Amino acid sequence: MKSLSIIGLCIASAVLYGILHDQITARVCVEYFTIGHPPIFPTESPTLIGLGWGIVATWWAGLILGVPLAIAARVGRRPKREARSLVRPIAGLLLVMAIGAAISGVVGYLLAINDGIRLVDWLAERVPPDRHARFLADGAAHLASYGLGFLGGAVVIVRVWRLRGRLDTTSQARA
Repeated sequence: MKSLSIIGLCIASAVLYGILHDQITARVCVEYFTIGHPPIFPTESPTLIGLGWGIVATWWAGLILGVPLAIAARVGRRPKREARSLVRPIAGLLLVMAIGAAISGVVGYLLAINDGIRLVDWLAERVPPDRHARFLADGAAHLASYGLGFLGGAVVIVRVWRLRGRLDTTSQARA
């Protein structure tokens, strides 16, 4: 049951991050969702799109983090970690992802307005030209969030496992 609470924490954290992230990016360029993604429900509302895609596009990432994190935190003889002890590492990961997304979004936008990157093929035809740079900014922000999330998630998992080993060594030294 305690492993399930860790998985639940990861899923809830990922979904909350996704909703907040997509509330911003849907307002930067709603076409990123309405043209660049398959429709999940018929609306052009940035609020509803951010809510829907924030859930659909992130719950599975939370699961992918949650299962190995629960294993790293709970399996074996080492001292076990509770879900509440993982709130800070997960919050730190989300903060790094948010900062990385913001920086990447700005860089993507600047590259786009200076012709460093461009929309191509069917996207270039369907997205209004005055929205291309914003679309690319959103794409860069999303790529950064996923990339940093997976890389940072691996770091969190390894750190939790290693910390459990240190806690075990400390408790053995006291015995």
